[in-house]
Amino acid sequence: MNRITTIDVTRGLVMVIMALDHIRDLLHQPALTQNPTDLATTTAPIFLTRWITHLCAPTFVFLSGMSAYLSLKKGHNSAEARRFLLKRGLVLIILELTIVNFAFWFDLQFRSMLLQVIYAIGGGLVILSLLARLPARTIGIIGLVIIFGHNLLQLVPPITNPTGRLISSLLFQVNFFQLTPGFALLVGYPLIPWLGILLVGYGCGKLMERPIEVRKPLLFWLAVSSLSLFVVLRFINIYGDPVPWSVQKSPLFSVLSFLNVTKYPPSLQYDLLMLGIALKFLWLADGVDNWLTRILTVYGKVPMFYYIIHWYSVHLLMIAMVLLQGYSWNDIQAGTLSFGRPEKAGVDLVTVYLIWFGLIVALYPLCRWYGRYKSAHPENGLLRYI
Repeated sequence: MNRITTIDVTRGLVMVIMALDHIRDLLHQPALTQNPTDLATTTAPIFLTRWITHLCAPTFVFLSGMSAYLSLKKGHNSAEARRFLLKRGLVLIILELTIVNFAFWFDLQFRSMLLQVIYAIGGGLVILSLLARLPARTIGIIGLVIIFGHNLLQLVPPITNPTGRLISSLLFQVNFFQLTPGFALLVGYPLIPWLGILLVGYGCGKLMERPIEVRKPLLFWLAVSSLSLFVVLRFINIYGDPVPWSVQKSPLFSVLSFLNVTKYPPSLQYDLLMLGIALKFLWLADGVDNWLTRILTVYGKVPMFYYIIHWYSVHLLMIAMVLLQGYSWNDIQAGTLSFGRPEKAGVDLVTVYLIWFGLIVALYPLCRWYGRYKSAHPENGLLRYI
């Protein structure tokens, strides 16, 4: 297995896990009213179902940076490679604002706009295209400065000016804006905190050029170092996450509190924990070629295609579920930040897992077909973007 396949395996794994969270969001009955990580109201199975999917976005962003480094190094024309990064970033932002957001809401009026991980990756690639003249180590250090320092923004007083608040949210903070009576914007993934992860991934791309006997131990120790630093900072409970952990009603829930790090925006402790796990998966996958890694590679080679098609599939499954449970089309009402599911419609957690497994199986032949079609038609430049 070469290093690109190692990245594809890890990316494929988190993409498979990602679908679980979106199915839970749209089909799990309590999802409309219950915060799955609120320890006062959640259960351990619901918490862990949500928590494990926290791994997906930072791994996806980190590997996007790593892949960007490797693609730049493979290109014979570095200027052209940087231009491709710029164009790819802009294409991802356009896809987020159009095809992806329609998949979220199925609303032809586009009354809601949610900026999520595709916006963060797209914006990050645009910025990376400007920084790519710098050495990879320098770019990685910039990423580390962002990751370790952005929690200091908690000390900055909130901005009250509407324009300043919007700009600061696009860059730094999660925020909701009712811009007009008929249009709302939710910034779920502010650019700069996620940019730090992408730049660190770019810096680590240099590691993947090394022989496996060199890089594999380094991946292991990077993972151990990241996870160890998370444990230390989490125990100290002073810096690195806006929500400190605390002793809960049971030992299990105390452990869940310890693991309950902040994703929106990603805190330092969140980054250390999730990237530590991601690096551990890269270490485990490196040099391994078996039936499981080959299956995961099929998904990992077509990340944007998978992301789009799985969102449309999950939303269509939600509509089918609502209709099968006796509701009518009139009960499925698109609105501001609404998937359209009636509050009492939904399935239990076991059924969520069964649907998740069925969807992953169903998407496999589509991803395999598209991966082969993409490889067979390198002359089609459009396929490089999806």
